[in-house]
Amino acid sequence: MNSVVDFFQYILNSEELIRTGGLLVITFIVFAENGLFFAFFLPGDYLVFLAGVFCGTGILGVPIFILLLCMFTAAVLGSLTGYIFGKYFGGMFENKKDSFFFKKKHIETTRNYFDKYGSRTLIVSRFLPVVRTFAPILAGLVKMPFTSFLINNVAGGAIWIGLLTGGGYLFGERFPWIVDYVHYIILFFLAITTFTVIKGYLNARKEMS
Repeated sequence: MNSVVDFFQYILNSEELIRTGGLLVITFIVFAENGLFFAFFLPGDYLVFLAGVFCGTGILGVPIFILLLCMFTAAVLGSLTGYIFGKYFGGMFENKKDSFFFKKKHIETTRNYFDKYGSRTLIVSRFLPVVRTFAPILAGLVKMPFTSFLINNVAGGAIWIGLLTGGGYLFGERFPWIVDYVHYIILFFLAITTFTVIKGYLNARKEMS
């Protein structure tokens, strides 16, 4: 049991992931969090931001171009996997009971964003934890045209990684002392994440009532 707890603590610790897992582990987590419904709890925004920071300070020893390419590719392919899953297997969510790895409220919250933003949800959702995971799945479930999905998926991935990873790199390069305040950065992103998820859930409940 302790080994399971230790594993979850490890994959939720972005700083430890970057320091010990390196580029391969970061890339896999970005891929999973962007389209695999059971991976919605994985770190997203602050992981890609901190990857940029650690790259800028030299702690993560890879060129920024390689990091950006891997993060972007993982984000796009992760969402594409989610879209394909939603298109062919999305119906299973209709009667699926809630569990640790799946909550119906996540689907309803995401549907609310689709009602509001349409296909642009795939761009907006890149900056919305949980919704980011379920948006491509729901896009497949509602049979969004593949061309429209692909354009918004690529655009969303480029903007998300460009701003967060690219911005993190600039911060790390110009202000290397920022690594001493990593925990505050994580707390900042966690606060935004918590607020966004709660607000989205309450909005979805309001729309359903």
